[in-house]
Amino acid sequence: MTIGIPVSIQTAPLLKQWVQLLEDGRFQIYSGKVELGQGISAALVKVVCEELCIHPRQVDLVAGHTAYSPDEGYTAGSLSIEVGANALRHACVYMRQLFALHAAELLAVSLEDLSLAQGMFNSVNSKEKIGFHALAKNINYALVRVDAPLDKSRDVKKLVRLPDKEFTRFDLRDKFTGPGFIHDMVRGNMLHARILRGPHTESRARHVDVAHLRTLEGVTELVIQGDFIAILGPDEAKLLRAYEKAYATIEWQLPNLPAFQEIETLLTSLPSVDEKVVSQGKALPFSQRITRRYSKPYIAHASIGLACALAEPMCHSSNKVGLTVYTHSQGVFKLKQEIANTLGLSLDTLDVVHRPGAGCYGHNGADDVAFDAAFLAHHLQVPVRVQWTRQDEMCVSPVGSASLVELSAGLSDQGRIVDWQAQVWSHSHLNRPGWLPGINLLGAWALNPETPRPVQKDQVLPTGGGLRNIIPYYELPALEVMHHFIPQAPLRVSALRSLGGFANTFAIESFMDELAEVSKVDPLEFRLRHLSDPRAKNVLQATADSAKWHARGSGGDGNGCGIAFGRYKNHAGYCAVIVQLEVRESIHLQEVWCTVDAGRIVHRDGLLNQIEGGLLQAISWTLKESVKWGPSGITSHSWDTYSILGFDEIPQLHIELVEASDQPSIGAGEVAAGPIAAAIANAVHHALGIRPRHLPLTPDRLLQLIHSQG
Repeated sequence: MTIGIPVSIQTAPLLKQWVQLLEDGRFQIYSGKVELGQGISAALVKVVCEELCIHPRQVDLVAGHTAYSPDEGYTAGSLSIEVGANALRHACVYMRQLFALHAAELLAVSLEDLSLAQGMFNSVNSKEKIGFHALAKNINYALVRVDAPLDKSRDVKKLVRLPDKEFTRFDLRDKFTGPGFIHDMVRGNMLHARILRGPHTESRARHVDVAHLRTLEGVTELVIQGDFIAILGPDEAKLLRAYEKAYATIEWQLPNLPAFQEIETLLTSLPSVDEKVVSQGKALPFSQRITRRYSKPYIAHASIGLACALAEPMCHSSNKVGLTVYTHSQGVFKLKQEIANTLGLSLDTLDVVHRPGAGCYGHNGADDVAFDAAFLAHHLQVPVRVQWTRQDEMCVSPVGSASLVELSAGLSDQGRIVDWQAQVWSHSHLNRPGWLPGINLLGAWALNPETPRPVQKDQVLPTGGGLRNIIPYYELPALEVMHHFIPQAPLRVSALRSLGGFANTFAIESFMDELAEVSKVDPLEFRLRHLSDPRAKNVLQATADSAKWHARGSGGDGNGCGIAFGRYKNHAGYCAVIVQLEVRESIHLQEVWCTVDAGRIVHRDGLLNQIEGGLLQAISWTLKESVKWGPSGITSHSWDTYSILGFDEIPQLHIELVEASDQPSIGAGEVAAGPIAAAIANAVHHALGIRPRHLPLTPDRLLQLIHSQG
């Protein structure tokens, strides 16, 4: 039996690009997938330890370092395990098989008699043992290619499997005690920097009093080039005070923004490129047609920590002076290319190195602040650390695109869906640096207004950007999807966790409840009758059993119970959610039950953390979050004006993971977002009898809805 070649192996085909044996007896492993707080580092180490039968203390991980790591694209899309871990596993299995052949020959035993335990090959027919490092003396493994299918018949018995508790998050100790984040990095002769930016991405300073800025206490360097304005100094506390004084002196010129209004009104008023992207099947006769619209607003990343980067001039292997840039970007290789292009650096004089930073849920300010630091360090030839302000985070960092979804379905007399039509209005959901031709870095645009920007487009199906998950996972005789792509947005938009999957799953699962109500069928039963995939049915039924769904009652008394399901991207993880809530002056979630099938579980604790984090973030989106603007720019520029879920609002979570060790690992980091939003909306309907279709479900919006339906 042969096993195919993972996609990352095809681009990094040498064994040494994944594993190297160090002289001190340790194993150094490499990955292009980086630690963003999702626990991927522990999972990657566990994969290596499982396949090479070694202990995690023997392993060093180098991830997201452009000088050493394989280029695996972005750490995004719930693909770290599915792609990154799968590639590393393939390389380690290949290494194990290669070294086993030499061990069998050296020990004069058959491959079938050989076993591997604690990193040592041995056999019952030989008293000798030999490990990887000893065998490497006779194997030029650095030149070995691993871009070939694996043959399981060449394998050896693995006798040791360490428990999950041995693979704790080794990145957490430093984070808890102080030096674990990029914000904590210090260099000799380092300058701190703050960039003066307005309340909108496209805002420009009308006039800068250069003489005044130079006199501010704490400012030792002032860099102004084009619209790029930076103050720098060795004392960060003094620099912050100087920044506040400097900012107060600047009047900002703002772009012409459309008035802040309901998303449905806004998006349908903007010019769009319209295309029917799906048309399949033939509609059966129906007795009635139901049409509804749902929407989500623009949403900020709202990381509690601020974007930060450090860059320093370095002498590289080519003996040329270049730069090393430390960043919490999700795509260090793409960022490296854009920094090099903008600053005119050759790639061999630039290294971009990932370091943990603030919570990263897509394309936030990490790439932009890295360019800020790179430009200043290159310009001044000293180490420079740049940290953004809260206003920068809220006003100029990319936000998640708003979406409007219209769904229409024909129902038969038997309560079956016989026709389904969908329309989506939205912008691009993917504007990461390096994804399209052009430069997508805020600082580069400020330095030179002629910098070519990427032409706006969106990712096409089946993966989709704004269309992600717009095709229901249910059995439908006929399906049509119309995409109204809106190139120009009032805000800077890009990738945010789950992309369009959040809005589309929210819409589909809210609509399924509405169709169930019209059909006079229980919402769980209605979903099950339209599903054929047993794994989808299983997560729904398991969640219903855990939450005692059939005992939920008739509702209408302010207490509600709602259900929803989704399979992320229609080919990644399965997720079913039930919420129990109470509606008083606002919505209070009490309990959440969630079942996830992500295939083979690599690191259980990490997966649980991912699901838990995804649920809580999407609860915050659903109940609270919305970017607002006015004539003065972004007005939701602080925690006072942009609310997120508080610790005192967290419900009790019951998360169940399906054991599917016979299935491949599939992405799970983003599976919970859409289902939890729809489950909340469905529970509100159960509690009050009103149907919320537009997010966020704030007290004011609920009150308006009650009055409009009263």
